[in-house]
Amino acid sequence: MLIVKKFGGTSVGDKERIFNVANRLVEEYKKGNDVVVVLSAMGKMTDVLIEQAKDINPNPPKREMDMLFTTGEQTSVALMCMALATMGIPCVSLNAFQVQMHTTSNYGNARIKRIDSERIKNELEQRKIVVVTGFQGIDKFDNYTTLGRGGSDTTAVALAAALHADACEIYTDVDGVYTADPRKVEKATKLKAITYDEMLELATLGAGVLHNRSVEMAKKYGVQLVVRSSLNNEEGTIVKEEVKMEKMLVSGVAADEDVARIALIGLKDEPGVAFRLFNHLANHNINVDMILQSVGRDKTKDISFTTNVDSADEAIEIIERHFKEYESLNAEKEVSKVSIVGAGMQSNAGVAAKMFEALYDEGINIRMISTSEIRVTVLIDKKYTKAAMNAVHEAFSLGEI
Repeated sequence: MLIVKKFGGTSVGDKERIFNVANRLVEEYKKGNDVVVVLSAMGKMTDVLIEQAKDINPNPPKREMDMLFTTGEQTSVALMCMALATMGIPCVSLNAFQVQMHTTSNYGNARIKRIDSERIKNELEQRKIVVVTGFQGIDKFDNYTTLGRGGSDTTAVALAAALHADACEIYTDVDGVYTADPRKVEKATKLKAITYDEMLELATLGAGVLHNRSVEMAKKYGVQLVVRSSLNNEEGTIVKEEVKMEKMLVSGVAADEDVARIALIGLKDEPGVAFRLFNHLANHNINVDMILQSVGRDKTKDISFTTNVDSADEAIEIIERHFKEYESLNAEKEVSKVSIVGAGMQSNAGVAAKMFEALYDEGINIRMISTSEIRVTVLIDKKYTKAAMNAVHEAFSLGEI
């Protein structure tokens, strides 16, 4: 069997944890399996690199930031191979250039285009454990790129797909996917299994266990994922195409506090206005999530939308510079999104009403609403995030799974 294992930054945060991971790899290797490992940068290494960069240049070039970031993962993989060498296990560390992990040239948020798997296969044939840098790639000019924060998950899934691996295991500092963040919801329980679609929604909406692009890729290529803890041997959560849990209306509650709401008041109520507004934002790579347009009145309308906090100031600047078709603009950063996700919603009425009732009982006002077949998301004041999560979690009896 060929197993791809990914370990996050906390899993390799110090010497003790590096050897803990090394022991797990040796255990798998001695079963006769081929092992490919993807590692993130150690602990808070990425944050340290950002601080160092901004101490030199408050507005560093994106290409140079990617060049700097890649050193974090290179440190992790080299140290891991050194640990394995002390245990007498043949091992090789490879960075994105050595693997030939080809990506787009969008620095800081590149997309994987293809992976040349020949080098890895040659190393595996020599019975080596192959340790690969996560989070990074190279573009057509051989410049280093990074895949965005959490991109090591995407690296692992992409490798599993390219190598036709038998399993892809994602190890984190939690032991699986929970019905909610256990740090915010005391009664949160671990799920044995969850569908790709549900996991994708939860990941996109702030669950934080898996990178949403990795789930998207896993679904596309049929890679079954297992989310497990690097700190214990407990069974994790399987992410796959179908899960026999028809009785569950809702699988989980997620919250995203990295949100800003921007409202444009007094737009002309005519065709093309929304297109021009969001086209300007798209041309500057501003991702927009929830969108609410009011009913027209006196030949005007209002449009509100959400984006992540880091993009809010740039979005406002773009609108003020390129788009003049409004009377006033306001922005709020003290808001958050709370969402429920569940495949059972598709065939059951009243799910949204039940969520809204739970929020009403807590005295929490809903600012915006967005839905899909398996998701309901509301925008609320950030100070009520934890209370909202607990109220909704309780309303759907998720602590009793």
